[in-house]
Amino acid sequence: MGNANISDLKIEAVDGGSAPLKPESRSQKPGAIRLLAMDIDGTLLNPQFQIAERDLSALRLAREAGIEVVLVTGRRHRFALPIAEQLGFDLWLISSNGAVTRSLAGETFHRDMMPVETCRKLCGAMQQFRGNTVLTFDQETKGAIVLERMDELNESIRRWLEKNMAYIEFVVPIEKALVRDPVQAMFCGSMERMRKALAALAAAGMDGQVTVLRTEYPERDLSMIDVLNAGCSKGHALERWAAHRGIGREEVMAVGDNHNDVEMLEFAGHPVIMGNACAELRGRGWTVTLGNDACGVAEAVEAVISGQGPVVRV
Repeated sequence: MGNANISDLKIEAVDGGSAPLKPESRSQKPGAIRLLAMDIDGTLLNPQFQIAERDLSALRLAREAGIEVVLVTGRRHRFALPIAEQLGFDLWLISSNGAVTRSLAGETFHRDMMPVETCRKLCGAMQQFRGNTVLTFDQETKGAIVLERMDELNESIRRWLEKNMAYIEFVVPIEKALVRDPVQAMFCGSMERMRKALAALAAAGMDGQVTVLRTEYPERDLSMIDVLNAGCSKGHALERWAAHRGIGREEVMAVGDNHNDVEMLEFAGHPVIMGNACAELRGRGWTVTLGNDACGVAEAVEAVISGQGPVVRV
């Protein structure tokens, strides 16, 4: 896993990708970036939950230069689509923290669902967190999001749910919804409440059966714990996609900001974290760009394209 300065990297086109190939970018160059994996929340989106114009322009320049851009997010596919569509070019989405890899047009490359019986066991072990439990399913109709009630959910999550009411179904008990394999289970709430949920998960005896990923926003007192099938993560999905494209990890740059980005950043030969990244990421010696409030994505991507100036920030 390289920690080279972004300014030392060069670009390389992706054979077989949707991006147009330029003759001058076909030559193999050591350290060339051919695939750019980009997180959405806290990374591509600024604190106003928008894509800054400079960040948007930088990603379009990267695509024109022959770099394949893939969005890698904890959001489910449908909830990530409006962000992806703003980029203005065709690309693939790795959604639900690696569980689904699908194109904007709806073509599915890979799905990694949680077995029904595993999810049933999980729900049983987390009885005291029923009011914090959300199940998601790979469908775009009512029932894509299932919960028992909303009263215990954090205010920020409640607003998200209200925006997705067309997809939400209330089922009591929630196990009745498990007539097919879900994408994942999610527990969400305040930082303190989710610390207790993590402890309960650790005591549930499900090691080796599930992957537990967390995303935290202390300034919003919001924590989300995503429980997926064993071996499912952003990193595993990105590794699978890169292999499909014939791209080595040394040709991959990944940009992220939170705990659920760790596996993706560990896989990428060139991991870059945002200036607003959580402490866990900042302590790993990875390249740091500006924060999402200062177009950190553009700062990193522009440096790769131009090869000018250091990007490492303190």
